[in-house]
Amino acid sequence: MSGPQRPPWSGPLGLFHPGTSPVHRCPAPLKLLALAALGLALALLHGPVSALVGLALVLVVHVVARVPWRRTLRGARGVLVVALLVGLYQWWASTWQAAVEVSVDLLALVLAATLVTTTTRADALLDVLARAAGPLRHVGLRPETFALACGLVLRTIPVLVRSSLETRDAARARGLERDPRAVLVPAAVRMVAHARATGDALAARGLGE
Repeated sequence: MSGPQRPPWSGPLGLFHPGTSPVHRCPAPLKLLALAALGLALALLHGPVSALVGLALVLVVHVVARVPWRRTLRGARGVLVVALLVGLYQWWASTWQAAVEVSVDLLALVLAATLVTTTTRADALLDVLARAAGPLRHVGLRPETFALACGLVLRTIPVLVRSSLETRDAARARGLERDPRAVLVPAAVRMVAHARATGDALAARGLGE
């Protein structure tokens, strides 16, 4: 019998969560513009108040989007740790106001970006990216190829994370969790196999050039 199924990876990049909320129905370009506006506002405005207001707005949009909180928190654990460490350093090196501003700004931006990818299909985001990369035609690079490369990178990250977790579990089951080779070598073999399979699939569709 196979072991328990590992839940889908939902790291900072997020995974699309189907829904019919107003946030889901909002056009992808508008979401990306809103994300950019949030980042610009947090960069221009200083102080803990503006940071907390920005985080509050992101949380309100999250409620409107009706994305499960468990899913978001599971993916944001690493960001929470980084934000805490950065905040503690800023508190020690500067003031508590700077600590709150930096850590909350970081958390708000990552949660906002995760919300965009969680409520927007990948093909819609890649379509926006391809249109934005239109000027690359003048230097000989097709925007569609650029968007495809970005999409492959984003899709490979969850595969890499899952492969690492599965090989770690397999090594632990054999009592080899402290042997780096028992984790790194199988994970590397899996990723090479995934890369070859992806390359073969692209070549079969005439995208290997």
